[in-house]
Amino acid sequence: MGENLRARVVMTDHEIDAYLSVHRAATMATIGPEGLIHQVAMYFAWFDGAVHVLSKAKAQKVVNLRRDPRCSLHVESGAHYDELAGVNVAGRAELFDDLSTLLRIGIALNERQHGPWDESRRPAVENVIRNRVGVRLTPERIVSWDHGKLPKGSYPTQ
Repeated sequence: MGENLRARVVMTDHEIDAYLSVHRAATMATIGPEGLIHQVAMYFAWFDGAVHVLSKAKAQKVVNLRRDPRCSLHVESGAHYDELAGVNVAGRAELFDDLSTLLRIGIALNERQHGPWDESRRPAVENVIRNRVGVRLTPERIVSWDHGKLPKGSYPTQ
């Protein structure tokens, strides 16, 4: 039997932090009212060891999180097998509606889109956070993979 390569592709904590710090888009999954998975594409920010997103207060994902805070966020990249990498963060979400938390998340998301913070963008961020809630997903479990760590020839070529 072949060697189990799973241990070789796992990212270190530092690699996970770096990966989540540079990627912006993810798929967020919550549990819908009938127990089915509800998935949505989200921009996210990674800071203080947690995932942060903004959402409209009445969005289905927020309704779901108020009922059941369990959720996950999936980030992946790569077009070919030897480039595939990703992180899946699972845990329980906390919701925030206080202005200081919303502003902190809004600024972090803005920086990911537009580069280092510039106070001239504050009015735009303040406008975005109206009628929004902040979501913080603190990891209870993280699964990661980076197929770029595999030795050449140890993976399928298709």
